[in-house]
Amino acid sequence: MFGQIAAANALSDIYAMGGRPLVALNIIGFPYGKMPTEIMYQILLGGHQKVTEAGAVIAGGHSIKDAELKYGLAVTGLVKIDEIKTNAGARIGDGVILTKPLGTGIISTAMKNNIADKELIDLVVRQMAALNKHAADVARKYRCSAVTDVTGYGLVGHALEMAEASNVSIRLTTAEVPIIRGAIDLAEKGQLTGGGKDNIKFCESKVSYARKVRDSMIHVLHDPQTSGGLLIAVHPDDAPSLSRDLLGCDTASTIIGEIAPGPAGIVFE
Repeated sequence: MFGQIAAANALSDIYAMGGRPLVALNIIGFPYGKMPTEIMYQILLGGHQKVTEAGAVIAGGHSIKDAELKYGLAVTGLVKIDEIKTNAGARIGDGVILTKPLGTGIISTAMKNNIADKELIDLVVRQMAALNKHAADVARKYRCSAVTDVTGYGLVGHALEMAEASNVSIRLTTAEVPIIRGAIDLAEKGQLTGGGKDNIKFCESKVSYARKVRDSMIHVLHDPQTSGGLLIAVHPDDAPSLSRDLLGCDTASTIIGEIAPGPAGIVFE
């Protein structure tokens, strides 16, 4: 599963730009002598499985002896020039859709501290291993003006990048943001990440919250996501249809806000 999740995360950048992955190179650092080599085999097998599911191939890779286990992939994809999606094209009036619920960082922290139940662990592992391929294929049929994947900077950080690149304000309805069950409770119990706390500090000058937004919710909104979903700005007439079609992809497919005029920033209502 480690290999599958790492591969799904690496492939997401291609999907976020409207492309299709072609080839990937494995990159692995492995603590020889501290872990059985069977573990490395299983990690590489998981990566192979996800790259194959994406319709791409692994063309080789690099490995080094390292004190800490690391695995990722360098992925090359293909997209027509006039179909490239970036985070810089969001237009005023567009709807904003998020395709995976938040909370993987907080829940992963709880897993490390042995306070997450098996059902929750299975749920979050399946979500992180899920490709954004199907969501990207559906989104390609609609008038999407800007797309990015939500990863280490959390929902707020990646939305802020889109707002600044597009010179717009993004207004999000807090109650509509999809969250993995239990993430709020775990945040309230202190199962927070260092990265999430850094994200809050980095973004605070350009983000505002309605009074009703609790501190635990703010931590979830900034939670670093491993292999998170796509954040999509789409023509307002297309947003409901895109959201419905995404339901068939086993995604969150939730309209969480809209693109608005104003200084580049994020407003949570």
